[in-house]
Amino acid sequence: MNTRSSAESGARSAGRAAQSAGNNPQLKTLAKVGYAVNGLLHALIGAIAISLAVGAGGESADQSGALGQLAQSPGGIFVIWTIVVGLTALGLWQVLQALLVPGTDPKKVWGHRLKEIGKGVAYLFVAGTALTVALTGSADSSGSTASASATVLALPGGPVLLMAAGIAVLAIGGYFVYKGAARKFTEDLAVPAGTLGTVTVGLGVAGYIAKGIAVGVVGILVIVAGFTVDPSQSTGLDGALRSLAALPFGVAILVLVGLGLIAYGAYCFFRARFAKL
Repeated sequence: MNTRSSAESGARSAGRAAQSAGNNPQLKTLAKVGYAVNGLLHALIGAIAISLAVGAGGESADQSGALGQLAQSPGGIFVIWTIVVGLTALGLWQVLQALLVPGTDPKKVWGHRLKEIGKGVAYLFVAGTALTVALTGSADSSGSTASASATVLALPGGPVLLMAAGIAVLAIGGYFVYKGAARKFTEDLAVPAGTLGTVTVGLGVAGYIAKGIAVGVVGILVIVAGFTVDPSQSTGLDGALRSLAALPFGVAILVLVGLGLIAYGAYCFFRARFAKL
């Protein structure tokens, strides 16, 4: 009994500590900065995608390409360090929220927790990429994706594992499309009234659907890499967007996806203002 009571007391103490940290106003402010800088990155990726579609792009159409453009801009290094701080804070805030998920059904609670932790890890990964650019001036996320795929393929049952990972990424892309089309993202916001609210929701719908398409193509490329046992097929977001251009009407599709990513970036700025934190 004493051991059980001690464990329960420790869990309650940890929960109170997580709640206190999650309600910290400074961390919430930095998390909102994280939403804003995430929007900046998506807008830059969208612009790079459009430049690829019209044959004028040289940068990678992913986070590393967007960060590379910032690094070359006057004052860009300051913006990159802001991205590092903002996305790190946002990632930590998401992880803290995972510890505070309410509910009595353990399966639903842990499902929600894993989703929140996944978001946090994703933000922290991009923050790490930004930190690499800030310290070294460059980063190659496409090469990192191919290297990670090669590592998985070298494991026992590697091709099956990689295809399973690709299916998971494809499912995430599908969820983004659903979240946009069904306007589920409005649950994360205190949607303002009037025209401002209409614009916010419109940007969210277009942005989530475009992001879902891009993430879904990434998943398809990972599946292909596992099926062909060729890690070079797994080229991340940059390769996914470039592959869209090779499709029939691919240029038009890539332009629309690029515009959608810019819309998602703009939505993130509204989310920074109206997010429920």
